[in-house]
Amino acid sequence: MSFSNLGLAPELLQAIADQGYTEPTPVQAKAIPPILLGQDVMAAAQTGTGKTASFTLPMLQRLKEFANNSVSPARHQVRALILTPTRELAAQVQQSVKTYGKHIALRSAVVYGGINIDPQIKELRAGVEILVATPGRLLDHLQQKTVNLSQVQFLVLDEADRMLDMGFLPDIKRILSVLPAQRQSLMFSATYSDDIRGLAKQFLKNPVNVEVARRNSTVETVTHLVYHVDANAKRDLLTHLIRSRDMRQVLVFCNTKIGANRLAYKLAKDGIAAAAIHSDRTQGERTQALAEFKEGRTRVLVATDVAARGLDIEQLPFVINFDLPGSPEDYVHRIGRTARAGLSGEAIALMADDERDKLDAIEKLLKFKLPVAEVEDFKRSPALRGEARHREGRRPEGRREHGRRDENRHREDRRPDSGRNPPARSAQSADPLFSKPYNPPAPTLTDVANAAPRPQAPKKQVAALFLPPVAEKQDISS
Repeated sequence: MSFSNLGLAPELLQAIADQGYTEPTPVQAKAIPPILLGQDVMAAAQTGTGKTASFTLPMLQRLKEFANNSVSPARHQVRALILTPTRELAAQVQQSVKTYGKHIALRSAVVYGGINIDPQIKELRAGVEILVATPGRLLDHLQQKTVNLSQVQFLVLDEADRMLDMGFLPDIKRILSVLPAQRQSLMFSATYSDDIRGLAKQFLKNPVNVEVARRNSTVETVTHLVYHVDANAKRDLLTHLIRSRDMRQVLVFCNTKIGANRLAYKLAKDGIAAAAIHSDRTQGERTQALAEFKEGRTRVLVATDVAARGLDIEQLPFVINFDLPGSPEDYVHRIGRTARAGLSGEAIALMADDERDKLDAIEKLLKFKLPVAEVEDFKRSPALRGEARHREGRRPEGRREHGRRDENRHREDRRPDSGRNPPARSAQSADPLFSKPYNPPAPTLTDVANAAPRPQAPKKQVAALFLPPVAEKQDISS
């Protein structure tokens, strides 16, 4: 099947051809036709299988009738709203809208937090037909009355389960309350729990279910490996894998922002160019770190789950879980950054003893066992071993040996002479000042005089100031 068989407009087919695509992916082939017919759709497919184009292409076709080149903001009302959980995913979706809609005169904009809101206000006031937003920043615009959603005909919840899991449900309900009741709604995600599917019934009307693979599954082109390693040796093993396998582009996931910062700093000290990306970094810092990683200037990008959604990195070969995620669904999203668009990739997990339950939950979700790998040539250097002992609260090896030498020297000094030559001692006699017992000297006349109480001088007479008495008031009647 080709894209032309889906009934797409010539402008869209030209944009698709410009990107080098000839055949739709399974999720695109199943989702585009019902969307073009105006039906609500709930689609589940693995990350990297083309979900964004599945709703972007039919959305552009349905809004094609509103295309115009007028400079009047009134001619450019918001007709489509796409909600995403993260800034990176919002930027990626808006880029796809621009890419596929470059031959159609429809304006698009993206709004998210972490940056100045004023340029976004200016762009919205100029008028846009397609708005991509994160829920929090969109509510800011609604509160300031800088956006009007009364004409929205097309609503997309991208990575919908993640938005609901992250606590965006109240925000989404507030946004839905200002949208027209008559609209077409779509939900796209890589994973759907039963609870999320129940909540989806509140947003969708008789949706068409599109599933191109088993629920919460990963793409078949991903190779899984698990290394069982001591928690204090994880960084050493990570460094060893990157160097021994000459990994040039690696996305590493940590569970905490502090852990991501610390790991990136330690890798840089080991001579491996690394950067951290998480929610505490400004949008400019996150954008720069991602750009340097894509360009190859940064070898390792250490990220929290904020980067598990929305990072679209072409031909990313390796994803390493430095920490196993607390939610098994997050494992699916993390490793979905590799093996995109039919390419192959490798997902590596470093598992400590206390993470066994997390691995069991992941295998239960995926319904297969992850293969365990061994690194026979992995030997921690003495410096790293010493640093690990220091992290564990023990003395480094060098200090321990130094302490042993000092202790042995003291033991030898206490041993009886067994024929060996004693150490040379000074021929000078000991000073009797330090060998005699201390006897306090007899008090002298000066000491007695100083100890006697001194006679006090008589107090000096000080003149006092006396005021004359107030004269009594005379009785004038006498």
